[in-house]
Amino acid sequence: MNRLVKTVRWSLVLLGAIWLAACGGGGSGSGNSDSSGGGNSGGSTTTQVSLAVRGVDLSMLDTVEQAGGVFHDANGQSQEAMSLLHGYGANLVRLRLWVDPTSASGEAYGGGNSDLTRTIALAQRAKAAGMQVMLDFHYSDFWVDPGKQVKPKAWAALSDSDLVAKVQSYSQEAMAALLAAGVQPTYVQIGNELNSGMLWPYGKNWADTNETVGGFDGLAALLKAGIAGVQAAETAAGLTSHAKIILHLANNITNGSANDTFRWWFDAITQRNVPFDVIGVSYYPYWHGTLSALQTNLDDMVSRYSKPVMIVETAYAFSTDNGDSLGNNFSASDVTAGGYPATPAGQKQFLRDLRTVLSKVPNNQGLGFVYWEPDWLPVDGATWATQAGMDYIGTSGSEGNAWENQALFDFNGDALPALGQLAASVE
Repeated sequence: MNRLVKTVRWSLVLLGAIWLAACGGGGSGSGNSDSSGGGNSGGSTTTQVSLAVRGVDLSMLDTVEQAGGVFHDANGQSQEAMSLLHGYGANLVRLRLWVDPTSASGEAYGGGNSDLTRTIALAQRAKAAGMQVMLDFHYSDFWVDPGKQVKPKAWAALSDSDLVAKVQSYSQEAMAALLAAGVQPTYVQIGNELNSGMLWPYGKNWADTNETVGGFDGLAALLKAGIAGVQAAETAAGLTSHAKIILHLANNITNGSANDTFRWWFDAITQRNVPFDVIGVSYYPYWHGTLSALQTNLDDMVSRYSKPVMIVETAYAFSTDNGDSLGNNFSASDVTAGGYPATPAGQKQFLRDLRTVLSKVPNNQGLGFVYWEPDWLPVDGATWATQAGMDYIGTSGSEGNAWENQALFDFNGDALPALGQLAASVE
């Protein structure tokens, strides 16, 4: 997703009326105020919290390292990033995959330049460091999120039926390349933050005025094709088990609740018999509401669909300072909505409380979490987008990093206390 502009992330608020009409009603909830009166701050507890998945999205890592980023443990010793994170307890690396993140003249779009070659190399590093891999198919050339799901350049003129076939063949070829490189992903995301579908317009599940879209039928066809491609590659490689398939939504608030959106979306998908294993959720408290509301949604998803849940994206600030010339996505004005101080201690407490929420999901179906880009240090060259990337998505702005104050390392690459929340269990 394009994580520079906050308004993009809130684009679904404007779609709330459409969604609520589709699902027949509005949600209850109190927005960013916890009904208990405690906000998101929670409270320290001595209860042991264990989670199966403690992941990190490291799609930017190669770019950060090439730009000079260096990571240090709590003793100030420099270490290779994946080994360092695994030493703190991380057991999974999430990696996004873009089709062709380059311009016609060969200029890289930035944001990690997550083509297949780079993704495979990072996946091999993750495996060598002793961690599992989650592959995140974006089915795009650059960032996608609920506000934009742009087809890859090479697929733009395909008919609907040819697009479905391309999704299947591309998914199979990419998965086969990973397997040939010695990496079998444990989890595979088919699409990223699919609230509004993917590969617009055929995979778009709502229509603007006078717009023709494929709706949920089109989206379901594309999802089935991606899943079939992944599993065909696994079968061809002689594997007897398949990666677990994740379908992923952002926990966007509609009338104070994300649950209406999740029910609307997953009801439609299950009615169309799309096979999947895990419900994935993006949750950033300063955008997506309280932990108590998240708990309600996660519990309902498990009960309603009999699927486990995982937070596949999350982050929180350790500071409101800025480490480079680009403004941050989290600033002082976001502290109240976030519910925690923007300090190293506040960041740590947020992750501790998020773990507690996941541990309370019934029947141990809260699998765990993935921290988004804990490695994104403010080093020159590790930009969210180059000028070519901005031109491609039709936006303007500055190069740089709007996320460095939400990393799990400070601006100098020194380990922060929140890294301890990657351990298998915490008190």
